Amino acid sequence: MGRPTDFTQDLADTICERIADGESLRAICSEPEMPNKATVFRWLGKDPAFSDQYARARDEQAETLFDEILDIADDGRNDWMEKHASDGSVGGWIENGEAIRRSVMRIDARKWMAGKLKPKKYSEKMVLAGDADNPVVVQAIERRIVKPDVTNA
Repeated sequence: MGRPTDFTQDLADTICERIADGESLRAICSEPEMPNKATVFRWLGKDPAFSDQYARARDEQAETLFDEILDIADDGRNDWMEKHASDGSVGGWIENGEAIRRSVMRIDARKWMAGKLKPKKYSEKMVLAGDADNPVVVQAIERRIVKPDVTNA
């Protein structure tokens, strides 16, 4: 049996539930029983109700990513490893830098994605001036070319 190409609400619900749980559309659509990404994008363009459902799932995905950040940060199981002496005896514990760097990378990727999915809540703001109580914040820089007023020149 080939990949599904016809829209069904059951497939839409499954896709949106899995996205809300933190899975990527690429991973979901890599499974043979799921439609390919192009099919999902076609459905999104044709079905406003599915498009709204998908947008809500992406919004919920940001919350899931935030929760995952806390889980990763709190999980210290692999942060330390036993140090073995040349004779095979245990000589204490050393930091597992590879595991810690991997955790940092996982957190950073989730922070970035949550900021893109829900920028008003999770994106980092740049304070350009002001103080902590009254910062001047810029979220977007817009460049405009305007016709100069030559009557006052």
